[in-house]
Amino acid sequence: MGTATLPAPLAPPLLRGLDLGELRLPNRVVMAPATRARATNSALAPTELHAAYYGQRAGAGLIVTEATWVSERAIGFAGVPGVYSEEQVAGWRRVTDVVHALGGRIVLQLWHAGAVSHPDHLGGETPAGASAVNPGERSFTAAGFKETVTPREMALAEIGRTVEEHRRASENARRAGFDGVEIGALGVYLLAQFLNPRLNRRTDAYGGDRARRRRLLLDVVDATADAWGGRGVGVRLSPYWDGGCFTADAEALAAHDELITVLGDHPVAYLHLRGPDLAGPGDTPDLGAFARFRRRFDGPLIVNNGFGKDSADAAVERGVADAVSFGRHFIANPDLVSRFALGRELADGDPATYYQGGAQGYVDYPAAG
Repeated sequence: MGTATLPAPLAPPLLRGLDLGELRLPNRVVMAPATRARATNSALAPTELHAAYYGQRAGAGLIVTEATWVSERAIGFAGVPGVYSEEQVAGWRRVTDVVHALGGRIVLQLWHAGAVSHPDHLGGETPAGASAVNPGERSFTAAGFKETVTPREMALAEIGRTVEEHRRASENARRAGFDGVEIGALGVYLLAQFLNPRLNRRTDAYGGDRARRRRLLLDVVDATADAWGGRGVGVRLSPYWDGGCFTADAEALAAHDELITVLGDHPVAYLHLRGPDLAGPGDTPDLGAFARFRRRFDGPLIVNNGFGKDSADAAVERGVADAVSFGRHFIANPDLVSRFALGRELADGDPATYYQGGAQGYVDYPAAG
């Protein structure tokens, strides 16, 4: 009798390929956006240090860059690069060239701080937000963290300019060689401020009920997709963000239920969700928190926050997510995909260098031997 040929074992869930919009990912390990504050030049342009940092991590199925300013008026954190000037576009082109040469895929996350900025970032001017309500957060300035101030309410014309700034930033990202863009609508920043009834007290076309509060985000989605032929952009949300003016209560979750359902009618290539914070060390992410929204979105879903290899494999294997993104792990493990594949131990990062240090704590983490 002949010897039967056994089928090759399936790759672990995280190491299987994935079609994400028009991108073919070789694995489902996504590098999450992480602010690192290394754009310390006056132009806020990416440097060779950024190219080295992202190039070291090109093994990710997809890199989502640090959130990046869409305009000078969007700035709200020191040392963060923009994508609104030619010098910045040239700097990002160097980054994308390196990542692509190493076989990677990379999208740019777009960012506007809104009311969570500070006059120090804006030449002394008062930041603008959905309404004149102090969000009670802190802004990282050149002199360290400072308390936010009461913003001025954005006029309708200024909202229109903000949408156009996102459109131009998306066009610039394409010229810089990116594979797409992701809209940062999470956390405490501008788009999330408009979604929040505690911060958005408007009664015009951009406030007053859930549908009008989500209008700015939907306008931005449609505008940014234009640069990519309407083929879609990624959207990142944080329905479980909890603290200060942001509360993950029944109202916030119900509003996200509606929002995520409506996003399916717009050119969204994928949804990137930040889940609840873990209660303590050793806890694993609550997959049910993501499953709630999975049922409402037909496209690819990336999940984030507190995952390790085993919990990430479980999320993909159970169909809760199509991919999982990692922030802290990618900071200290540039070869994270290889470490997952070979069962290698993960290194720990140094929080003291997350937002400062130049090359130290940025490009000097070694690959596993």
